[in-house]
Amino acid sequence: MSAIPVYRWRLAPEGLATVRQLRAAGLRPGGQDVVAQIERPRRKGRPPLVAYLYRIDQARPVRPMTPAKRAALAKANTARRTCPQCGRDAGYVIPAALGMCTPCAFPDDEQRAA
Repeated sequence: MSAIPVYRWRLAPEGLATVRQLRAAGLRPGGQDVVAQIERPRRKGRPPLVAYLYRIDQARPVRPMTPAKRAALAKANTARRTCPQCGRDAGYVIPAALGMCTPCAFPDDEQRAA
């Protein structure tokens, strides 16, 4: 395994992009290997943030969303918003820490607000 080049933050050469940058341009890595990485320094002795870089010229277009995939995604998002306690759509993603909507998790707060 050969070592990949490491660049400092904002000093990567032209023609390389992160996955997020590719996605913003409507592209995906398309199975290519990581070409390089960039490191963003952080404070207080913490390790640097690392992002992998891919060649833009070898990137492929993002696959279009199919109707079946769109329906499955909508169903999954609805399940994330549905409270398992009361069964209502909370209108937001249920926090995993609570495991239920806010009114079910804190029923006393509703009485105080009224």
